[in-house]
Amino acid sequence: MGLDFSYNIALAQELGSIRCGGIPMAIGVQAVMATPALTRFGSDELKKQFLVPTIAGDFVACLGISEAGAGSDVANIKTTAVRKGDEYVINGGKMWTTSGCQADWMCLLANTSEGPRHQNKSLICLPMNLPVLTSLETIIQETIDYTRQRKVFDQSVLHNQAVHFRLAELATEVELLRALLYRTVALYVEGNDVTKFASMTKLKAGRLAREVTDSCLQFWGGMGFTSEVLVSRFYRDLRLVSIGGGTDEIMLSIICKYMETLPSKQQ
Repeated sequence: MGLDFSYNIALAQELGSIRCGGIPMAIGVQAVMATPALTRFGSDELKKQFLVPTIAGDFVACLGISEAGAGSDVANIKTTAVRKGDEYVINGGKMWTTSGCQADWMCLLANTSEGPRHQNKSLICLPMNLPVLTSLETIIQETIDYTRQRKVFDQSVLHNQAVHFRLAELATEVELLRALLYRTVALYVEGNDVTKFASMTKLKAGRLAREVTDSCLQFWGGMGFTSEVLVSRFYRDLRLVSIGGGTDEIMLSIICKYMETLPSKQQ
């Protein structure tokens, strides 16, 4: 359709209104993790076989990166793909694969040569039938609504300054995260290298998700620990943001690298 990346952000914001983390994650894997490389670099034949039915919703895609000994350290993957005639013989195992049990194909990262470990890898379209930011706003608003009607010592919980001040702080942090996200997207659309800003955005998103859910759950009291309320679910679901797709520590390392403060490895 010729749309730039800002439209992805608009979609992501709408997905944030879904009252769980699993569905947005599955859609995100399908739309912005497993398919972009195929869209940009794939042959017409591969696009016809895998991309077209995926966009149509007939295929489910997954991303095969993490392994038992390689998560944040992606370069350490052990899966190999050796070409034999017109086919590849693949050996290895993947884990933490979102949609892996439902997927029709996997965008698989494997070692395909003996070169340096940061340069010897390829993405392979692997058929799986072969034998072998809005969610935070929702939480804050629902917490406001709940604490306004919940009475403790003959007054609403929201009436306490500690509560409404804290909710104001959290809302401010969400807006600051949104501004950082929009700046990153604008720079990306202009063709800039946004690795540092993208890492900052993911780092802040993961940490703020933990801060918002933890603070808001506290104001729900015992009810916040039940499975009946959204804040309890997001307290669990959004914890993954600081782990999946690159841990907080990896994001900090990338930021430090671009700030030229990361110590060099001793030889």
